[in-house]
Amino acid sequence: MKDLREQFDKVTGGNPTVEQKQKYNAEVQRVQEIAKADPNDVYTEIGDQLGVLMDSYDALSKALLEEQMSSKKVYKGEESIGRRALRRIIITTRLDAMLAEIRETMVYRAPPELGSLWSKFETMWQTIVAEQEVAHAEELKQIQMARWRRRKRIAEIKAKIVWISAVVFVIAWATGLMWLTTRSAMMRTSLGVY
Repeated sequence: MKDLREQFDKVTGGNPTVEQKQKYNAEVQRVQEIAKADPNDVYTEIGDQLGVLMDSYDALSKALLEEQMSSKKVYKGEESIGRRALRRIIITTRLDAMLAEIRETMVYRAPPELGSLWSKFETMWQTIVAEQEVAHAEELKQIQMARWRRRKRIAEIKAKIVWISAVVFVIAWATGLMWLTTRSAMMRTSLGVY
């Protein structure tokens, strides 16, 4: 507070305007609030604010991924390819700008007590990305196995249906043949033809 007062007196020359006094009082209140705050709360707040930026970054990354995935399918919409390409460029540019802002915030604006926050963050991010790639590969493997089992089950059911149809056809044919033979024999005996 003493340092703040000295700076204020130095700037105003001992004769401050009403506006300068208001700014000074607002700054005094802000400094007092900061002094009351628990350092762990400050770190948590910094983490939360950076987390909001990272959530936005992640949402944009997902939007870019969706754009990339949709371009590998036949497109039947109204937008031109040029417009879709421009949207991908804009998303990529925003992602680059957001990452630069996050890096700048972590390197230059984070409290020194947090140490090399960007380096720690980058290392942890790469670790989580690698873990997610393994998890996605495992999930894809499970999906492929489920599809394979389903196709196998369908093929078995189709084979059973073919066999059952064949047996029913043979039984129906044999029954029909026996009925015709019996009928023919009855007709011959009723007509007296042997």
